[in-house]
Amino acid sequence: MRKQFLGTLFAASLCVVSVAACDSGSAADESDGVTLGFVNGATTEFHTCLEKAVNSEAAANNTEVVSANSKQDPGTELSNIEDMISRNVDAMIVQTVNVDALKNDIAKAKSANIPIFLTSVVTDDTSDILGAVVVDLKGVGKLDAEWVGRDAGTTTAEAGIIAGAPGAASDLLVSGFSDALPPNITVVANQPGMFNRQKAQDVAENLIQAHPDLKYAFVANEDMAFGAYQAFQAAGKSVKIVTVNGTDDGLAAVRDGRFAATVANSATVTGQLAVKNTLALLKPGSGTEKIAHTPISLITKDNLDTAPQYCLKG
Repeated sequence: MRKQFLGTLFAASLCVVSVAACDSGSAADESDGVTLGFVNGATTEFHTCLEKAVNSEAAANNTEVVSANSKQDPGTELSNIEDMISRNVDAMIVQTVNVDALKNDIAKAKSANIPIFLTSVVTDDTSDILGAVVVDLKGVGKLDAEWVGRDAGTTTAEAGIIAGAPGAASDLLVSGFSDALPPNITVVANQPGMFNRQKAQDVAENLIQAHPDLKYAFVANEDMAFGAYQAFQAAGKSVKIVTVNGTDDGLAAVRDGRFAATVANSATVTGQLAVKNTLALLKPGSGTEKIAHTPISLITKDNLDTAPQYCLKG
């Protein structure tokens, strides 16, 4: 297949995944011989589930996938982009570690005439990318903030933020949450948990010591939220946690009251759309939208049955 240009993103520890062909009709037949490079950004549950979905959808379309993981390091991400270029992939799907890294990633891929398709975030200038599946991360934070506002009513209250790793997704989530809070809710702390449960627990311990009247905590993913919950429980504090993802464990925590709310944004849907749209956009005149959106929804005890499947089994 003739390569188009574009570029961006990540990953270390390369492993080639040979994907068996499945009979899924003419779309699969047309995709024979295509090799996609998938540069993942980290090893959280989101990233693992995203990769499962990419591999599964590629298998259904007779497409080979070469995978790499950048492990939250922009330098490793650029090295992974360069490795994908050396492997002569037909296109790259990139889940970046940091939006600031995208400029160099895209330039490298563009110079090699290899299209780049982004997941979760998108550049301001989309002329140099093949396309993207975007999660409205600011919208995710806003949904959690709106729940906090409804729950607090007119009462003044303190909220703390346990962010992820600085850059990319975490910054957008946090700004979406902070900007949407009503004026009676004051953010008293904003510290990174680095998408690590133990680190988030440490941050939560410090948070509750410094702010014993804390009423709400926004935590940038459910794994960190479990660490925060343990810290609050150990301190004997009933802090209402709002978070992000919609995993099976996260939904169970909403069901039993450990989390007040979560925002579902399925990693499976994102990965499936990334492969489908990349393959379609490689064909001129496909009519496929360049920028697609993963649906998001606030999940509480009242609507648990509406949450989408977060991760493929197996």
